[in-house]
Amino acid sequence: MFVFVTGSTGFIGSRVVDELLAAGHEVLGLTRSDAGAAALAAKGARAHRGTLEEPETLCSGAAQCDAVVHLAFDHDFSNFVANCEKDKSAIMAIGEALAGTARPLLITSGVGMGIPAQGQSGVENVFNPDHPNPRVASELAGAAVASAGVDVRVVRLPQVHDTTRFGLVSPAIEIAREKGISAYVGEGRNRYSAVHVSDAARLYRLALEKGTAGERYHPVAEDGVPMKEIAETIGRVLNIPTVPLTAEQAQAHFGWMAMFVGFDLPASSQLTRERLDWRPTGPGLLDDLGKFQSTRG
Repeated sequence: MFVFVTGSTGFIGSRVVDELLAAGHEVLGLTRSDAGAAALAAKGARAHRGTLEEPETLCSGAAQCDAVVHLAFDHDFSNFVANCEKDKSAIMAIGEALAGTARPLLITSGVGMGIPAQGQSGVENVFNPDHPNPRVASELAGAAVASAGVDVRVVRLPQVHDTTRFGLVSPAIEIAREKGISAYVGEGRNRYSAVHVSDAARLYRLALEKGTAGERYHPVAEDGVPMKEIAETIGRVLNIPTVPLTAEQAQAHFGWMAMFVGFDLPASSQLTRERLDWRPTGPGLLDDLGKFQSTRG
């Protein structure tokens, strides 16, 4: 297949491009820069110039290809709500280009949208449109596009990591470094599900090659790592104290990130493993944090 990949030079997207090329697919990668175009060319992929802020560039890229993997997202979490709405607009634009065709569109969401009730794990066959995470806008857009006949498949991400980046744990590290303490809320029993970036990239390829319209997939290797353990590991990484905070204290301490640190985001990948024969092999979240410690001293 000739696949249009948005976010093609990003943390996850660059690995997805590698996966697709290694499997014999051709790739057209969205990029806004000369450096991005050069990086894609060096891999053997073609570059398509454009941005999320220019919907016409998304449409023209999608129109050229047999499938679309949409990974681009503005990760300025201090402006998260607006960026989720921007992602919604991008999905709608790509959907318009694919309407009336059988070409699949893989969009990206978060595992929280599959949590049926507080304290339960997210599952693939549940969609909670009332989840407080603003990223729900992406799946609502996907549903609207699917209702127009587009083959939409959803990949719901947990915290994706290697030894340099850790999803929402990365800004938590920077806040801990700035404040001199590594904090968690209450008893720290809320959880983050997680996966190594190489396993997440492989899941995108499998969802494209073997997936089915309307299905949702969870690249989850660890169902739920407690926030207290994450905070304790950050404390060891930075050699600073680990302390609990009340919900009120967390607002002042974490700033824009306060809305995320109390989320309980466990998730299952049982159906994904059965449907796509996906098996994660990468290291765990706390293992990678330990390696981060050794590189930062």
